[in-house]
This record gives sequence, structure tokens and C-alpha cells, in this order.
Amino acid sequence: MQIRLSPFGQASTEPSPANRMMTAFAHDFRDGFDINAGVGYVNEATIPTSLFVEAMQAVVADRSTYRQAFNYGGAAGSPNLIGSLRSFLLSHRVGGLDAATLARNELIIGPCGATSILDAIGGILPSGIVVTSDPAYYIYTETLERRGFRILAIPEDAEGPCLETLERKLDALGDAVSAISCFYFVTVNNPSCTILSNARRRALRDVAARLSRRQNRRIPIFFDLAYELLLHDPAAPPFRSVLPDDDMEIVYEIGTLSKVLAPALRIGYLLGPAGPFLNAMVQKTSDAGFSAPLFVQEMASYLLDRHIASQLQSVNAGYRAKAVAVGEALRGLLGPHLEECRGGSAGFYFYLTFRETRTEPGSPFFERLVRPADATRPRVLYIPGQYCVHASGDLAQTGLRQLRLSYGFEDTPRLLTALDLMSRAV
Repeated sequence: MQIRLSPFGQASTEPSPANRMMTAFAHDFRDGFDINAGVGYVNEATIPTSLFVEAMQAVVADRSTYRQAFNYGGAAGSPNLIGSLRSFLLSHRVGGLDAATLARNELIIGPCGATSILDAIGGILPSGIVVTSDPAYYIYTETLERRGFRILAIPEDAEGPCLETLERKLDALGDAVSAISCFYFVTVNNPSCTILSNARRRALRDVAARLSRRQNRRIPIFFDLAYELLLHDPAAPPFRSVLPDDDMEIVYEIGTLSKVLAPALRIGYLLGPAGPFLNAMVQKTSDAGFSAPLFVQEMASYLLDRHIASQLQSVNAGYRAKAVAVGEALRGLLGPHLEECRGGSAGFYFYLTFRETRTEPGSPFFERLVRPADATRPRVLYIPGQYCVHASGDLAQTGLRQLRLSYGFEDTPRLLTALDLMSRAV
């Protein structure tokens, strides 16, 4: 006898690729021996643990500012943290946001990081078609498909999802275009590391606006800013938000402090126009657990108010040095075997397309690196491109020759060892 499950529950009985990889890393990874160039953990040296101790002590000591910090909180988020985030976004000109834009948009805190905000979106919007890039944020697209959504995957060019392909695929939908639920794009794409150009960001907003007018309904477009605070290449132009020009009120931005402070804080936020959608998002947070842990929100507020400038500088300097060193070694060791290499300007990934070498699980390359027969050889974990591209999209075959390499977690010497082992595997 079995417990009856919903379609979503039944689809969730088998662990996703990301689930399997995170579990394997937590249980089987041999610290100091195996090399994690796959699971996207941040570098431990970037996590300011001493500042967390200071922040906790400050929250405990100042009960007038941080009221009931160890009790339940409001579902929209800590007023202190919301105020600190608004001040941070304005003072650091994140995305070029101005005071007027911030004043007319609401900011709410998710129950458990940016991932919980994405999960809530999938539960609030009607199941239908989600337009996104190819390769896409595979963790989220796999979740959406288990929820009953369909993915319209748009291959990228150097600036982001290709506009001509997008228009062609939208036209091909015919009447089914009415089933589009939303647009979703990661501005520094995970996994491909493609930086969504400011011009392309505006163009995608315009596509969503035109479709909204034709459909006589607001079709939201979500920009996931997970890696925008890690723009460490001085040659790259600064990001520009499209919220200031959002006259249709369809643009939402999803941000996180995981990459610049610590993933374990689980602080994610959503910025966008007030209305029924945002009201439903706040209620979803309440349903999930009333609020994100309040003392953690207050600690994050303290850190944003006092230490974020130096922390951003330190984190970006560290990732820049690693990006340069790993990029040089990558081109030297694997360059002759590559058709394309993206990344190294923001975030902490490179995305490789080999000319001939297959990278999917079961391939000789994968087996030699991830499951070596000799236990005295270190495992080298990476994300196969097969997980990153859409299975029925235009890049399904190309993905078999691709992989995402993370230079986030490991120190540079171990990453160079990983590249040498990859070169030997090729």
C-alpha cells in the first residue's frame, strides 16, 4: 500500500540532479583531497565569521533596535533589514536605482533565501509556459517542470537570450502564447556565465510589455540578480536595472546576500511593484513559517549598515584574482580542446564547450574525473552540461559537450590541479 501523492509529489519522489550532487558532496566528499569545481559553494575565506559574532552580540545587546529578535517576525520581513537593503541599494547605486524608483516599489524578504522566493513564484503563478534562457538555471527549471510548468528555452548569444530566436519561438506558439506565465532570466547566467547586457535586458522587458498589451494582462518578467554584486572585471560595464522605466509594472528583481556574506544566512529579497502578486508572495512566506528567522534578518541588517562596503571589496578582489589565474590555466591546459569558453568577469563560474569531448554522466571523461576507479586519485566534481540545457531544447546535443566549472569554493592551487586532471582526462 502506498500513500497517494499529488502529481508534484510523485514527480518529487526521485531526487533531482542538483539534489543528488549536493547530497553526494555532503556525504562522500573527502575534504582536502577531492576537488569541488561543481557544487556552487562560495569560498570559505570570503565568509566574514568574525563579523557574524559581532553582529549577533549587537543584536542581543540592543533590544530597542532589534525588537523580539528571537521571536516570530512579520511575513514581509524585518523593517530593519528592509530599510538597510533600501539604503544599500541606493547608496551603492546597485543597478543604478534611484530614490524615486525604490520609493514606488515594494521590497519583501523571502522565508529562506532567494531559492524560496523562486519556489513561491512557482506556487503562486498559474502553471503554464516559463520563458527563460538556454542553458538555464537548471535547479529552478527542473523544479518548475515538476510543478507542471513548461519551459520555452531560448539559446543565448554573447549578450543573453537571442532576440530573433525568442520572437520566432513566440510566434510559433500561436494561440498557446496565452499560456505564458512569466519570463525569468538570471542576469549573470548560472550556469553559462553570460552577462545579460543592459540593452538586452531592456529589449526583453519590451518583449514582455508588448506581449502583456496583446494579451490584456500583466505578464511578469523576473530578473534574478544572484551574481550581480560579484561583477569583478573592471572592464565590464555596470549593470542597469529596468525598474526605473517599468511603466507597466511587470518587472521584478530577485536579490540575495548569499554570495557576498554567506549562504547560510538564507537572506533573499524581491523588489517590485505592489499589488496582488506581491501580497500573495507575502502570504506564502507566512504559510512557510511566518517569516525568515528574525535574528538572522537583524544580523544581516547590522552587517549591511556597517560592513558591506569593505566586505564587497574583499570578496570581489578575491574572486577576481581566482578568475584571472584559473582563466589563464584553463586556456593553457584546455584551450586547444575547446570550442567556446565563457565566464570569468562576474560570479565564479566558467562554462566550457568542448570540440569533441563528451561530458555527460557515463562518458569516459566523467567517469575518470567524478568516479575514478583508483581511490588514491582525487575526484573532480563538475556540473555536466546535460543538466544545464533543456532536454528538448535546441542545445540538447551541444550540452553533451559542455560543463560548468566553479572557481568559487576551492583555493586556486587546487583548482589548477583540477584543470590538469581535466586536461589528462581529455
